[in-house]
Amino acid sequence: MKTHGRIFLIDDEELVISMLARVLKKEGYETRVQTSAAEALNNIASWHPDLVLLDIHLDEDIDGIQILQQIKNEEIDTQVVMLTADDRAETAIKAMKLGAADYLTKPFNSEEVKIVIKGILEKGELKDEVSYLREKNESKAAQKMVGESPVIKDLMLKSQRLAEAGAQTILITGESGTGKEVLARYIHECRFQHQSMAEERHPYVAVNCTALPDNLIESELFGHSKWAFTDAKAEKKGMFELADGGTILLDEIGDMRPDLQSKFLRVLEERTVRRLGGKTDLPVDVMVIATTNKDLKEAVATKEFRKDLYFRLSTFALHLPPLRERQEDIPGLARFFLTDFARKYAKNRVQDISPKAEQILSSYGWPGNIRELRNIIERCVVLESAEVITAAQLPAELTGGQSAEPFQMNNIILPKEGLSLEKVEQELLRQALERTGNNQTKAAKLLKISYDSLRYQAKKYGLL
Repeated sequence: MKTHGRIFLIDDEELVISMLARVLKKEGYETRVQTSAAEALNNIASWHPDLVLLDIHLDEDIDGIQILQQIKNEEIDTQVVMLTADDRAETAIKAMKLGAADYLTKPFNSEEVKIVIKGILEKGELKDEVSYLREKNESKAAQKMVGESPVIKDLMLKSQRLAEAGAQTILITGESGTGKEVLARYIHECRFQHQSMAEERHPYVAVNCTALPDNLIESELFGHSKWAFTDAKAEKKGMFELADGGTILLDEIGDMRPDLQSKFLRVLEERTVRRLGGKTDLPVDVMVIATTNKDLKEAVATKEFRKDLYFRLSTFALHLPPLRERQEDIPGLARFFLTDFARKYAKNRVQDISPKAEQILSSYGWPGNIRELRNIIERCVVLESAEVITAAQLPAELTGGQSAEPFQMNNIILPKEGLSLEKVEQELLRQALERTGNNQTKAAKLLKISYDSLRYQAKKYGLL
């Protein structure tokens, strides 16, 4: 079960610290107490608390202010709240200048303590999430499941059931570009959208196992302590800690190094992580979703993937079929992307796909799956200005020599406000040159004009 946070309490008054620890445990916090300054810094650094409650007046040799200063100098990743019986303003100001998050004056009001701690920890979690999201600019369009085929409807139903049951580990397989990440996000949203405690945040953290360099992936996943390696100048939380209380997606798990596979298996079994260079196991409450485009059974047979990890992952497995096996989903996906990109690029004039173009899209084999479809629709929206995407506007590799839709003069409608013939001519010239890769001879043939006429008109409009 996820705790609300880890709190280290240091105060030389045993009665005070015991009382505080009891109050905080009842609130769901994990606590550790200490009644002297001895080894305080080492104990804090090794336990990785989210917050330290630190008495200003401890031993004769060292006080809380000095320990606070050491925590900041060592860049230990924790918040500090000072405890004091001295309510003079200068004491508080000194502590805050050194980096304390807040201070509490004895005797304590337990409700005030709970409010202060909750506020500080929530701000810390928000800071972690904002920092992560700044590095991961997720596409909103890629987070919605779209499909009317029986296989997709069945997959969505199974995903909902797994989410509602609280499955802790799920494996999603499928070819590259089939939408495995989208399904993972869908499962996450199914699990947490109806939580009774609406105020709790449930982070979603995605990690691409192939995008991170080998020398950084362990640190990124599990975090590291200060000076765990040469460039580790400060403590850092790993992706599992950032995902605590929510979901972590490990994309392309089949490419994970063998030594990391064993550590990952340990995380799945014990639900704890240990930072690189750390000495303490940190509990994490996360739903783990792993995806792969590899055949893990074959990888197990060739000893590229651990058998025990495969069996652990495949308890709840979902398979996304390639787009060519669910052609009835293609028109819906194409229109979904069309609407999204029209809004993104302010091309609201582009509103539909012609029947002929839809037929071509549906009959194509899509070796790149949904990702390829998405890219082609984006290209059409950006490069074209007509209201309807036609077969002629689709890339040649899709049409496969199929005849484009016949051009009909009665399809041209003069706007009420009129139009500039010169602008129409300029736009047709531009499209012809663009479609032929600036091959002037081919562009002239498309427009049924001579080569010299095309050159003259193109120069006139500054297109050459």
